[in-house]
Amino acid sequence: MTKTKVGLLFGGRSGEHEVSITSARAVNQAFKDKKNEDKYKVIPIYIQKNGIWQGQEIGNQVLEQGKPLENIPENKKLLWKFPPEVEEIDIWFPILHGPNGEDGTIQGLLKLMQVPFVGSGVLGSALSMDKIAMKKAFQEVGLPQVKYMAINRSQVWSNPCIFPKLCDEIEENLSYPCFIKPANLGSSVGVSKAKTRQDLEKALDDAASYDRRIIIEAGVTAREVECAVLGNDNPKASVVGEITFNGDFYDYETKYTDGKAQLIIPASLPEEIVSKIQSMSIAAFEAVDAAGLSRVDFFYVEATGEVFINEINTLPGFTAFSMYPQLWGASGVSFPELVDRLVELGFERNKG
Repeated sequence: MTKTKVGLLFGGRSGEHEVSITSARAVNQAFKDKKNEDKYKVIPIYIQKNGIWQGQEIGNQVLEQGKPLENIPENKKLLWKFPPEVEEIDIWFPILHGPNGEDGTIQGLLKLMQVPFVGSGVLGSALSMDKIAMKKAFQEVGLPQVKYMAINRSQVWSNPCIFPKLCDEIEENLSYPCFIKPANLGSSVGVSKAKTRQDLEKALDDAASYDRRIIIEAGVTAREVECAVLGNDNPKASVVGEITFNGDFYDYETKYTDGKAQLIIPASLPEEIVSKIQSMSIAAFEAVDAAGLSRVDFFYVEATGEVFINEINTLPGFTAFSMYPQLWGASGVSFPELVDRLVELGFERNKG
């Protein structure tokens, strides 16, 4: 039996490089499961932090050691050269989190290569990565959201007369607490919670250092719940899970440090709320033209019964304690079955 050669693409140039390695190790292990080992051959392709691609020898080395490659070559001419193993790949499985990995850029490159790949295409990836564009897509299909404002870096780094007026407007429209986020970073990188004017000014300056587009969201007292989506044109929603944590909010450290957050799967929610979240997850998936996989995050205001969509993540974490694979595990789809299904969906989506 001829094995399908899967190009496991990981690492990358974003601040989530290390998380990508951890996710890739878990995916690689799932392909080694007895259900998959006779069907697939994994070819790990590692993208260094400087953007240079490395073949399976170094790719396997990084997967084994679980940390980034040291002594990185700096020859920029190598940026345009792919390892020879790339020619063998039947389908790509990108597990690159953050900018240059889930924002449509790598998807565009893979599309140009004319080789199928797992996950959303250029449009779905780009729309979902930019929180402002994403929210506009949600608004278009009537998905309820908390109040928000979208601004540019130029408004933050403006003259001393304009910036105070901007802060006044934010306070008037959104009040405190509010959350300030770079529009195009994932995993809560650069996200701050502001409770005072001083917090707000600092948070805006910090977010502007990460991205030229910034979003400010009104804070809400709510439970944070998530739902996983799997499929292409006929997507299915998983059971709903809940995240609880002791920190002020679900920041990067809490998200990726084992034991900092607790995942409750399935979440203890009224049946009608679960159904609502599942249907909203599919609506969000379709609104941004996602494919293969996504995790959709919500705020559930228990006091009023309201559900607000927060965001969609088209390339969610695949670490051992990530919500996406755990949600599907609780829905009856094991990790090895999940990666197998994602490959099938990748071939399906990229036909023709």
